[in-house]
Amino acid sequence: MTKKEQYILKEDLPEGIRRVVLNRPDKRNALSNSLRQELFSSLEEADNDPTVRVIIISGAGTCFSSGYDLSSDVSSELPYHTGKTDGFWPRHVVEGAFKIWDLSKPVIAQVHGYCLAGGTELATSCDLVYVSKDAEIGYPVVRSMSPPDNQFFPWLMGLRNAMEMMLTGESISGKEAVEKGFANKCFNSENLEKEVLKIAEKVARVPAELQAMNKRAVHRQMEVMGMRAGIRTGTEIQALAMHSKATRDHLKELSEGLTQALTKRDSKFGDYRTSKKKK
Repeated sequence: MTKKEQYILKEDLPEGIRRVVLNRPDKRNALSNSLRQELFSSLEEADNDPTVRVIIISGAGTCFSSGYDLSSDVSSELPYHTGKTDGFWPRHVVEGAFKIWDLSKPVIAQVHGYCLAGGTELATSCDLVYVSKDAEIGYPVVRSMSPPDNQFFPWLMGLRNAMEMMLTGESISGKEAVEKGFANKCFNSENLEKEVLKIAEKVARVPAELQAMNKRAVHRQMEVMGMRAGIRTGTEIQALAMHSKATRDHLKELSEGLTQALTKRDSKFGDYRTSKKKK
């Protein structure tokens, strides 16, 4: 774009619904810090707007989000301050997840296509997650770099399902995401937006001050069980992994060529960008 790029689109819909759209379709909505800055600003703006009752986050183009933008410098222009000591990035990411968690307005993730790595972390920070049946949800980063920055998998999916995703890096479909606890419901891709709007309208009919308490009531139970502390503790494991030889080797490969490095990673498994279905 000739002027400052607009990475977030906003649309006000009837019933007090605010749609927030990740708008980097040419980059599969990769989460650069510039996009994240706009996203958090948009969410805070909606949370402070008395006319907004519920927020929907979706992605423009073919997918929700392919994850963090590995072609950019994640340490520059952070959307909010995090002390840049060793392991700052997972701490920064988790802080952002809890910023969404702590909004008073309900937030819905509308997921289609790729929802990978950082994209999964964004989706799971939302209060409700609805996916298309053909969604592809996974964390392939575990194959070459580190565990997730945000260790939500065990909390949402349980020990066995989380362990399988962590040890294989394989993706799950929209249908599997519902069965395993990642998402609430799945719909045919052509019906996803319409069905999510129906649910958002129901959420919007409850007074906003009650919904804030309803959200908080569920979150407090998860926090008493240790979810917030567990996820924060997991950032130290991610930081430790960044010092491994395998991670250093992969980071070097990424610096030499992003596409080639990711293709090399996934070609052993024949999935994601190397899947025959994608060709």
